[in-house]
Amino acid sequence: MRIFFTGGSGKAGKHVVAHLAEQGHQVTNVDLAPLGHPGVADLRVDLTDAGETYSALAGLATFEELDLPEKPAYDAVVHFAAVPRILLTSDTATYATNVLSTYNVLEAATRLGVGKIVFASSETTYGVCFAQGDRRPLYVPVDEEHPTVPEDAYAMSKVAGEVTARSFQARTGTDVYGLRINNVIEPHEYAEIFPAFLQDPSLRRRNLFAYIDARDLGQMVQRCLETDGLGYEVFNVANADMSVASTTEEIRDRFYDGVPVRREMGRDETFYAIDKARDLLGFEPRHSWRDVLADPGAGGD
Repeated sequence: MRIFFTGGSGKAGKHVVAHLAEQGHQVTNVDLAPLGHPGVADLRVDLTDAGETYSALAGLATFEELDLPEKPAYDAVVHFAAVPRILLTSDTATYATNVLSTYNVLEAATRLGVGKIVFASSETTYGVCFAQGDRRPLYVPVDEEHPTVPEDAYAMSKVAGEVTARSFQARTGTDVYGLRINNVIEPHEYAEIFPAFLQDPSLRRRNLFAYIDARDLGQMVQRCLETDGLGYEVFNVANADMSVASTTEEIRDRFYDGVPVRREMGRDETFYAIDKARDLLGFEPRHSWRDVLADPGAGGD
């Protein structure tokens, strides 16, 4: 596929772009900073500018495309570009940048007839991650039916992006899939930051004790690109296990006492339910911190 990928130079995007390129896709990385990945075209675009966004999506990706009889069209858009969290810039800039760029990408993609759009939403939409004080989910495990009522600018921008995406899908019938991505972890971070999580699970309460390996995020995007006909859908994206060594029962007793438990859960199962992605996309995470670090709760050595 010829893929227009926004935000491919970011923490999550660079791994997904690399995965897609390895799968044989032609990827154009659309970002304010180049990625420099061999075989991936870099294009500097300000996505808050509607004209720039449309021009880039309608244009060429490489010099080699000049030799084709006519300009090729993009088969898919993957939109990851965003101010990635609160406290990087002002709340107003975070909200405005994310909402406007998402609108511009969706409008250009649908007007140009792109057949598949995948966009990054966030775990923060459920209102737990960046809440002031202690906030617990209404029930566990948290699935896509859980209300999205955030109070921070970043999560608000992601909810607005979901509403915008659903509206463009209703207008055009294009397949548009949103990914409520949990905390992205790069492979080297297991050894660097996870020992603290294993000692003190409270460090992970804002992430619902979940995470997504950047390599498995690449697989998730690939599964979205390969699955047609779902219309508009949103999916939780996380690894199958928790990011702590405590058992689900221990986490429920310590952090979720009184929170309804909707179904039986496995010993190490994530509280950020991925059943929908498994059922509709065939997503199955392959990586875990347990591949790198010993799990004290499992008696590893």
